[in-house]
Amino acid sequence: MAVTGYLSEFSLAELFNFLDQGNKTGLLSLCTLSDAQPENRENHYIWFNQGRIVAAANRLDQHGLAYMIGQRGWLGEHTALRVAQTCAATTPIGLSLKTQGLLTVEQLKLLFYTQVMRQVCTLFALKDAWFQFDGKAPLPFAEMTGLNSPASEVTLAALRVLKDWSALTDKLPEPTSAVMSIIEGKPQQKLNQTEWQLWEFANGTIALQAIAQQLQLPLVKVQQIAFRLVTAGLVEEVPLVTAMPAAKPQVLAVETAEIETTTVSHSFLHHLVGFLKGKV
Repeated sequence: MAVTGYLSEFSLAELFNFLDQGNKTGLLSLCTLSDAQPENRENHYIWFNQGRIVAAANRLDQHGLAYMIGQRGWLGEHTALRVAQTCAATTPIGLSLKTQGLLTVEQLKLLFYTQVMRQVCTLFALKDAWFQFDGKAPLPFAEMTGLNSPASEVTLAALRVLKDWSALTDKLPEPTSAVMSIIEGKPQQKLNQTEWQLWEFANGTIALQAIAQQLQLPLVKVQQIAFRLVTAGLVEEVPLVTAMPAAKPQVLAVETAEIETTTVSHSFLHHLVGFLKGKV
């Protein structure tokens, strides 16, 4: 069954986290919304395999990667398409071209960066769009370089360079909340300096506003960093629990004070010792 919704309700970062954590395979389709000019709506397609992004395009004819190769002059577009048509049904075109010596590993990396990282990262600036995830859609081997990236790493990369956070303002953690690690050990993702600094506070005991003061960073900056770590599946936002001071044992204190201030006479002690000796 397809999963559908709007980015205004479920952000792309949260959606990627869902697909990554669930090891989902299928096609995520995005359609930008424009009531005034429906003809200007744009479609974007992102393919996942076990939670990892394997390809992205703005078309479904599976000619996008071949067109990119032709644009760079590495191989004619029609030649690339012929290779795509003759390669095995389960072999990405990029690997086929590499096996035949027509493309190098470095060229495949550049293609993947342009096709996936650059295209997908721009989509995080969308203020709203309709989305659908189809878990039964086949993988587009003619659009695949053979490389892939975890959706969480793409999310981190995209949010680091995002300039307009207005679409995500309501998604940011509360200043009075804390963050707590939900993984064992240290993150496998490559974090930058400020992300590592916030990670050191991910124990659920310090509010984000206090962390911002300690790191000498604007509060909204710390909230954005926390959101990145949350959507990357590294931490979760938790309410800050302040330990209640222990109740003072007032009655016991009074009794102790009375005992401490009571004077025991020497004659009482003398008679007590004599009485105990008589009992022996």
